[in-house]
Amino acid sequence: MLRVRSLTTHYGGIQALKGVSLHVDTGEIVALVGANGAGKTTILNTICGMVPASSGEVLFDGKPVTNAAPDRLVRMGLSQVPEGRQVFAPMTVLDNLKLGAYARPRAEKKREMKSDLEFIYETFPILKERSKQHAGTLSGGEQQMLAIGRALMSKPKMLLLDEPSVGLAPLVVKEIFRVISRFRDLGTTVLLVEQNARASLGIADRGYVLETGKILLEDAASELLINKEVQRAYLGKGYRHVWE
Repeated sequence: MLRVRSLTTHYGGIQALKGVSLHVDTGEIVALVGANGAGKTTILNTICGMVPASSGEVLFDGKPVTNAAPDRLVRMGLSQVPEGRQVFAPMTVLDNLKLGAYARPRAEKKREMKSDLEFIYETFPILKERSKQHAGTLSGGEQQMLAIGRALMSKPKMLLLDEPSVGLAPLVVKEIFRVISRFRDLGTTVLLVEQNARASLGIADRGYVLETGKILLEDAASELLINKEVQRAYLGKGYRHVWE
């Protein structure tokens, strides 16, 4: 579904991505792990057209989309949940969710809005309770749920998730990752960027390890979890094969 080939990206004179190549097949959850500053967010932002690629190629659903406008990609079925949630604080939860459907055809949106909202509320029941509340008054975990729900309202084929666990309590992180795992069963493909390698590899099919703008390793997630170098660098001491 997604193919990235020899992608390079610069911020002024600094090269942030150095020939990155990766792929995500339909129905997969693929984890992209690495330390802060490795270039994980830059990859997502370059794929989504938020940051221009200097060279290389991005293909989505078999079509070249390198440096395509973000709204075009949303209409094609590619949605990003940005780092830091970036909900619209003065707007209600319901209005934030409705805004997620802005790129869909008007007739389809009108016809399916009720059932789409019901699905979001079933997935994140707290959002139904908070539907009339301003998004800026939600907890960090609730805002993350809202950001994911808003992206789902565009009916994406593929979700790009950027650090969904950052700043959240362990129980909330566990719930977020349970929901992300469920997306695969519902047919939504996921590219998951995470510093929490243990959690992301625990639900992923495959994974990539990124360091200073380069892909160092690619393997099945189960293999990366038992890789000694990955354990040493990203999983920490006392790692066990279940995350808690």
